[in-house]
Parts: sequence; structure tokens; C-alpha cells
Amino acid sequence: MIREFRRLIPLIHRHRWSYVAGVAALLVTSGGQLFIPLLVGNAIDNLVDGHGVSHVGRIMLTLLGIAVVVGVARFGWRYFIHGASRRIETELRRNLFDHLLVLSPEFYRKTKTGDLMARATNDMQAIRMATGMALVAFVDGVFMTLAILAILITRNLRLALFTVLPLPLITVMIVVLGGRIGKLFRKVQEGFSRMSDQAQEVLSGIRVVKALVKEDFFLRRFADANENYQRRNMQLVRVWGLFFPLVTFLSGTTLLILLWFGGRALLDGTITTGDFVATLGYLQMLTWPMLGAGFTVNMLQRGAASLGRINEVLNTPAGIRSPADGRRSPPRGSVEVRNLTFLFPDQETPALRDLSFSLPRGDVLGILGRTGSGKSSVAQVLPRLLDPPVGTVFIDGTDIRRYDLDTLRRAFGIVSQDTFLFSATIMENIRFARPDASRENAIKAGTLAALGRDIDTFPQGWDTVVGERGVTLSGGQRQRIAIARALLPDPEILILDDALSAVDTRTEERILSEVLRIRKNLTTVVISNRVSTLKHADRILVLEDGAVVQQGTHESLLLEPGLYRDIFHLQQLERIKESA
Repeated sequence: MIREFRRLIPLIHRHRWSYVAGVAALLVTSGGQLFIPLLVGNAIDNLVDGHGVSHVGRIMLTLLGIAVVVGVARFGWRYFIHGASRRIETELRRNLFDHLLVLSPEFYRKTKTGDLMARATNDMQAIRMATGMALVAFVDGVFMTLAILAILITRNLRLALFTVLPLPLITVMIVVLGGRIGKLFRKVQEGFSRMSDQAQEVLSGIRVVKALVKEDFFLRRFADANENYQRRNMQLVRVWGLFFPLVTFLSGTTLLILLWFGGRALLDGTITTGDFVATLGYLQMLTWPMLGAGFTVNMLQRGAASLGRINEVLNTPAGIRSPADGRRSPPRGSVEVRNLTFLFPDQETPALRDLSFSLPRGDVLGILGRTGSGKSSVAQVLPRLLDPPVGTVFIDGTDIRRYDLDTLRRAFGIVSQDTFLFSATIMENIRFARPDASRENAIKAGTLAALGRDIDTFPQGWDTVVGERGVTLSGGQRQRIAIARALLPDPEILILDDALSAVDTRTEERILSEVLRIRKNLTTVVISNRVSTLKHADRILVLEDGAVVQQGTHESLLLEPGLYRDIFHLQQLERIKESA
């Protein structure tokens, strides 16, 4: 458990003065409460001895003053300690999010979104409790226990020794149940992650779920996860719930011991009535430190389990990093690939095999291939979304691994077949790539992407909200917004990875011709399965099983037998059938 909390040490140190002030206020609160049974006992003795009401009045005024001090101090420790724990939670969540942003796509290929959301929310709440309320329960419990025992022992040693006999049993119970609670809570959090992930997955793909009439299937699947989460919670509740009845029972035994031995002492005249009442008050106050010990163990175990899950993510190294002395001068767009072989970590067959080509600045490169031939891998390797081996990919003659990562990626505009839009307006989605761009330039980029003809059909035009992931738009409209977003910064290298697959051939031709016209002196990579899309390219690569099997211009590839010509003839036949 201590190992898990090491990551919090710098954050706790940063807010140490808030904790110092909070602990000081907490000690004032607890110290003030310690006077109450003593003063009440004195008041009772005064009444029994027949002293005037004035004595009791002074005691009441003293109690009122203590109540005011305790109230102010209680506000103080809540403000400082809970405030510090909230700030630590905020900073840790920011650190987690910052780290998530630098992790490679390979991490997200293996990790589910719902699980990450659970760690960023539910686990953070447990850590906040461990850095806030757990400290309060620990400090208050230790201080109150020691102070009350000292008071009881100084007032009547024999009576104190008898009444605190059950306390060691509580300590044993805490040690036994503490480790069990931590293990069970980790299982609870893992169950919550699975349930959260299933809910996120269904809601993200709700249109597919409805189209396939799979509501009942996913309802049963979620119900199973929900039941599993409930079972794990009940296992934890059974263990944690056992603690409170035992503490209550042991607290009750201390009162029974007091009634037996204290009552006899009172009858013998060894102690006064006020002493008996004060001792009773202190024993009742001692119940909270007993419960506080359980709270401390519970919250620390929960916090350690949650922090362990957070540390799993934070300890995951960023697979793709900028070099310490990375080149920051913007690339100009000349690309060269030398004998590139790329293998995904969990795959045995390379996605790309001995790939080589050169692309001068201002040229258009076309890439064609069947599904799984490695086309998209090329698109991800060039901006280092996938990390190529050293000495295989160069821009302007410099290995891309020598570039500062931000500088390298700012030189690219990438549009993939699976486009992602934010739940914002069309205008905001286009300007996302360049927030400082004027509205006029954003509209110009949208017009180049053939969005102009659709804008009049939207209720608020360019300011129409597209919904989550662009759910209110057609596939072609989403792709054209993504193209406009990529065009707005006017990148040195534009990669269109099957980015026009959802539009008709006539619209595709118009968009592509306009894009290539305005990018005459800039580098463009067009990846497509349509030969009509690639005919404008200065050079075309045909990939099969990650290797180049053909290359040349559109005209030269049509003259030689192979995949390119076969696809061309097949698509020509399909076009004839459609027009017939």
C-alpha cells in the first residue's frame, strides 16, 4: 500500500501548509471536545454539593465558548483538508489526462474507453477520500484515543484499566479485515470499469444496435455486468458491514464494565457522581476513534486499490516521444522511405515489408491496395502515429524520429475513412485544426470540400450542431467536414486515407481536382481503392501484403498486367452497369 501512495508525495508536499493548517484546526476541535465531559461532571458535582446556580452558569458560558471555538475550528479543518484533497484529485486527474494524450495508438488498441473513464472518475473519488477524510479519521482517532486514555488513567487508574480492555480486540480486527477490504475494493472497481465500458460501447454504437435489433442482447449483457458489479459490492459490504456491529458491541461492553465497576466505586464513595458521568462521556467519545480506525483502514485500502489502477496507466511509457534535441524547423514536404519494414507488437506478419519510395515536395502520391495490404499503415507511419524503425522514413532528408513530435505532426493534415467529429457546430469542427482562422477562411475550406451545397439544408447553416461523433450527418458529409478541417491549416503534407469513399464519384472528382489545384506546390498522398481517384497522382504505389508489387503513373500501370489494371477494368464494368 505504501508503494502505491508514493506517487502522491509530491502532490501532498505541494499542499503541505493546507494540511498543517487543517490538522491544527482538527486538533483544536478535538481538544475543545475533551473539555465537555469534564465540565459537565463538574456541573453535576456542584449541583450535588448544593452550590449556587451561578457556578453552573459559569460552566454553561464556558461550554458555549468552547462550542463556538469548536465550530470555527471544524469549519477550518474541513476547508483546509478537504480543499487540499480536492486539489490533489484535480491535479492527479490532470496528470492522468496529460499522460493519456501522449500514449501511443497501440495503448488505445488494447485498452477500453469505459475502463479509462472509470479510472478517471470512480477511482479518483476513492483517492480523494484517502487523502482527505482518511487523514481526518487517523489524526482525530489517534489524538482522541491517547487523550481520552490519559484523562481516564489520571482520574482513576483502576477503573480505566477495566473499561479499556476491549480496545486491543478492535486493533486485531482492523488488521485482519484491512487487507481483505483492499482486495475486494479493487475487484469492485474492476467490475465498475467493465460495466462502464459496456454502457459506453452500446451508447456509441446505438445506431448499429438498433439496426441489427440487438437491444435485448446488449440489455442481457449489461444486466450480467451490473449483477456482477452488485455481487462484488455485496462481498465488500459483508466484510465492511461486519466491522460496525463488532465495534458497537465492544463499545457497549465498555459501558457495561463502567456500570459494574464504576457503579460499585460510586457506591463506595471512591468516585463522585460527576466523575462517573464524565467517565461515561469519555467512553462514549471513545467510540468514534474506534470507528475512525475502521474508516481509516477502509479508505486507505480503497485509495490504494484505486491509486494502483491509476498508476498502471501513469506507469505505461509513452511509446512515441520527441527526442531531447528534436528538430523544430517546419518540414517542407519532401518524403523518402527506405526499406521500411513495420511489425505491430502483437503480430507475427509485418504490416509493411521492405517499402521504399521517394516523394518530392509538390508531388502527388497515390496508393492502392486491397483491404489489409498496409495502406493505412503508411498513412500512420509518416506522421509517427506509428513509430517506424530508425533510418527508414525521412522528411527533407531528416529521419522523422529526429523531429520534435509536435513540429512534425503540425506539418500534416490527415483525413481517414473513419472520420471523427466533435459534438459541436460544423464551423467549430472545421476550425478545430486552426482555432485562430477566420470564419471566411473556414467557409472557403468548407466550399473546397463541396460542403457549400449542403449548408442551406442545415437548420443553422455553418452553425448547426452535428451531434456526438457527427451522428446527425451522412457519411459523406462527415468526410467532407473532415477534409475541410484538414485543408484549413494548409499543411505541407496532406494525407487522404480513403477519405472520399462515402461520396459519389462525381463529387469526389470535383473535390479532388480543387484540392490538387490549390495544393500545386504542396505534397499530397491519396490512398484509395478507386482508380478514378488515383489517376491524378504523379506516382502510384500498388501494395499487396505490405509490399510494393507495382508502381508507376496511371497510364503506365494500365499498360502492364497486374492488380491495378484488374481493378481498373472491374470498376469500369461496374460503372457501365450503373449507367445502363
